[in-house]
Formats: sequence, structure tokens, C-alpha cells
Amino acid sequence: MSGTDVGEELGARAAQARALALLRIRSRALAVAILPAAVAVVLFAADAQGHLAGPAWDAVRWTALGVAVLVLLVSVLVAVAVARARPAMSPTVPVAEEGAPDLYRLVRDLADRLDVPAPSAIALTPDCDSWLEDRTHRALRKGPGAALRKGPGASPEKGPGASAEGADTGPVLVIGSPFLWWMRVAELRAVLAPVVAGTGPSAHPDIAAARRFVRGLDAVIADAAAPGRGPVRGAPLAFAGWVARLLLRACRDHAAEMERCVAAAASMRAQTVDYGLRIAAQEQVGLAYAGWDRLLTRVALPAWRMGRWPSRLDAGVVSALTELSRRDRLADGFALRLGERPACDLLEQPGAADEAASLLAARLFHGGPAESGPGWAPVDWQQYPDEVVDRKWRSEAARLHRVLDTLGVPRASAADPAVPTLARVMEHLSGPGGPEGPGEALAAGIGAAVAREEAGAPAPGGGQGAGGQGQAFGGPADDPLDAWGPGPLPLFPLQPPRTGTELLADHVAAMVCCAAVDTAGAAPGLDWLDGPALLVGGTRRADLADPVLSLVEDGDPDPLLAWLAEVGVRSDKPVRLV
Repeated sequence: MSGTDVGEELGARAAQARALALLRIRSRALAVAILPAAVAVVLFAADAQGHLAGPAWDAVRWTALGVAVLVLLVSVLVAVAVARARPAMSPTVPVAEEGAPDLYRLVRDLADRLDVPAPSAIALTPDCDSWLEDRTHRALRKGPGAALRKGPGASPEKGPGASAEGADTGPVLVIGSPFLWWMRVAELRAVLAPVVAGTGPSAHPDIAAARRFVRGLDAVIADAAAPGRGPVRGAPLAFAGWVARLLLRACRDHAAEMERCVAAAASMRAQTVDYGLRIAAQEQVGLAYAGWDRLLTRVALPAWRMGRWPSRLDAGVVSALTELSRRDRLADGFALRLGERPACDLLEQPGAADEAASLLAARLFHGGPAESGPGWAPVDWQQYPDEVVDRKWRSEAARLHRVLDTLGVPRASAADPAVPTLARVMEHLSGPGGPEGPGEALAAGIGAAVAREEAGAPAPGGGQGAGGQGQAFGGPADDPLDAWGPGPLPLFPLQPPRTGTELLADHVAAMVCCAAVDTAGAAPGLDWLDGPALLVGGTRRADLADPVLSLVEDGDPDPLLAWLAEVGVRSDKPVRLV
């Protein structure tokens, strides 16, 4: 045996040993549950044979019987809670085989080369990660993920999406959607190799049983913590959750070590497939993560706050990373890969998959509704400057002047005192008291106004997902978050709530940009790494933040006045608001 084979075998055996340790914990819990019953049986058997007679032993026997019945009832309660608990399923976009036959073929061939069972289905997640997920629980088979496991053309042993019966025996392969757009086909295959190799250890009955045991305990704890339970149902669930926490605490170290050993064994097996290319592909994983994070926080988040969700986030990450490679010498040469076949070509309808993943990202990271509506509409990248950037600036400028009106701040001197001007804002912030007085009141007013508007935004709810893209990427009635369980949205907020000073600075900058557009011929634009941008003469001006902060934090208008003079902005001219 080669060194790789030996390492894989050692890792697999270590994982099996840890799985057996977890199953022993389950057996001990069962033994504790039936011990009082066993004691009661022994006592009554002794009485039937004429031993342990007398009133004292009769009392002991009936007490033992009562304890045994009580313990058995409690044990049945906990067992039913574990059986009925629905394990959390990661929110994903299901990909049926008819929607991505080439991708399924790639995964199937990869499993054949690794000599492991193929995943039962494929799904996409709006994140830079990939993993195997067990969805064999009967509640999950009846949920949105069930559509994943139906697809023609593959046997239960050799292909993902073979049939409902065959799919019940294998995990689902979850792939980060940004990988499909940024990576080339060979790179994706190399990155997925250690993930697909994990189906080998997952098929071992001891490891599968140990995982089901741990996931069941975790699901019971989640059910017990869910709000809205009445006292009749809540008390038993709370007790079951307490028992599950005790067992899970005993399992924690063994479960973590088992998963580490499984990952090590899968990594060793995957070394036989595209190992050299995988080293280079891992660099693309880190680059994709950096670009995806910037795209979400700098580009997508402003659009989500405006009630618009970019419908091509995955395509946008390619533009963001291409821009990064242009700016950053460390990324030189990465854009040259774009001439090779992208992995998204493995999808029959990459645009539909991108739209579905983009909507799911908006729900996960911002908490938007599950379907488009009057206050929640998709936006293309070509429309982003007008639909998002310009509207953002003008709505924030309008909010700024509404708060000034509420505070009783007089309009700046102008031919028409009713029109909003930048001069009014600057005079207020640079007046007596500076940021400690007028600035704090203005920041508090803006924060309160933003909170009120966010509270009145469209509420998250079920719907048609990405507008009914067909069964290839989830059915029209499937909400990917249904299987996650109850809980507030967003599940993963991108940024903490902004402070009053940050909100005030954003609103003042928006007012300056509106004035630049209306009086100096500037234009709204999109920077792939920094989001909304002000274009003056076709060139982005990235030097506005410091002058605005000087005005907001120090009450000093001179840096901003110098910037306005350089760009040619008239602060006394009226600005068009939303």
C-alpha cells in the first residue's frame, strides 16, 4: 500500500472508532432508561419464586415498578421528540439533473475516479464553500429538498439524482455558486474532489448512524428553543431538550474528532485526482471569497436597502475579481484564466441559477422577501447606477432634509427658500455647537427615521422564489428557508447596525453627490469593489469621504468647500430629491 492509502485507511479507522464511541453513548443512555424496568422484573420474578417476601419487599417492588413506568414514559417522550425533530437543512437552490446534465456527469465521473458512491443530488449555495449534507431524514425528504433527488439517467449507485429511493442513501453535494462562475471546469473538479471523496466514509453504517444520532439531538435542542410553544407542548419539549443537551455535551469531543478524521481520510483519497491542480485552485477559492465578500457588502447591500436585489450576483463576482486583478499586483495573471471554459457552462440555464442564488443571498444576508413585489424588485447591473445609486443618493438626501425640517432648521438663503440645497446642510453642521449639538440631534433623527422605514419594509415570507424559474432550479412553491426552521431573518447579517454618525456621514455624502450630479455634470456609477461611485468626467472620485467626515465629526466645512470648488459644485443651487 502507498503512503496515501495507509493514511486514508488510518483516518477511516479513526473515524469509525469515534463513531462507535458515539454509539456507545447512545447505548448507555438506553441502558439507563431500561435499568429501572430490569430491576422491577428481577424483583417480581423473585417474588414469584418465593424469594424476597414480606410487606417491605412488596413496597420495594411496587415502588420499583412505578419508577420503571415513569422512566420508560419519559424515555419514550425523549425518543419520540428525537424521531420527530426535523434537522436543520442549509438553505440552498436545488439543481435537478435536467438543468445541469454536464455538472452531474462531472460529479459522477469524479466519484468513479475516486471509487466512492456519488452524491445523491446537487444544490447551490450563495457562499464560497462546498460540502456534503445528509438529507435522509423523512421530514427533509418530504420538504423542498425532495425535488433534488428526482432526476433521470443515473443509477442509485453511480449517479446523483438517480431516483428517490437511491437518493435516500447518499448525501447532497452543496456547491458554492460563486465557484461556478469564477472557476474553470478543471479547477472546479479539483476543488470538489476532496468533498466528493467524503461520500466514502459517509456510507459506513457506523458513521452514518452516529451522525444521525448527533443531528437528532441537535434538532431536539432547536425545537425546544423555538418560540411560540404553549405550556402543554412546551414543557415536554423543554425536558427533552435538557436531556438532549446532556447527551450532546457528552458527544461533542467524539463528534468533532470523527468529522476531522472523515475529512482527513477524504483528503488523502482525493490526492489521487488532480492534486497538483487543486493546489492552484485553492488560490482561486481564497480570491473568490474575497471578491464575494466585497461584492455583498459594498455592492449588493446598498441595493437591498433600496428594495432592489441584483439578479446576477455570481456574474458580478467575475467582474469584481477581474477588477481586483487589474488593481492588485498579487492577482496578476488570474484574469488570463477567463479564456478557459467557465464552470457555469455546466448549467443549462446559468442565468436562471444565478437569479435563484442571488435572491437566496438577499434573504440570507439581508432578510428580504421570498419573491419579487412592488418594494422588492430585481435589478440588472446595467440599471444599477440609475436604479440603485441615484435613488439611494436622492432618497437619503430627502430623508436628511425631512429631519432638518423636523428639527426646525431654516432653509438656506436662496431665491426660493422652499427648495433643498447643500448649503443648508453645511451651514447647520458648521454652525454654533458643531457636531456636539446640531450634529448629534441630526444623527439621532436620521437613525430614528431609518429605523421607522426599515420597520415598514416588506416582511420576509414564502413565495415563488426567483420568479418561477422552473423545476431545474427549485419548484415555484419551494422556499429554501422552510427547512431551516423558525428564526428571524436575516440569518447571517453582513454588517452590524450603523451608528448615528455613520448614517449622518452617508446622508451628507449622498447630498453632496446629488449636488454634483445636478450642478456639475457628474453621474452615478458602479465600482465593482466599492459599490456606488461618483463619476466626474467619466472618472471615479474616491476622495469625498474625508471632507465629509471633517464636516460631520469636527464641524469644519473648509475641506468640503475646497472639494466642491475643485469639482465645480454649487452648494447654493437646488437639488432634485426623490
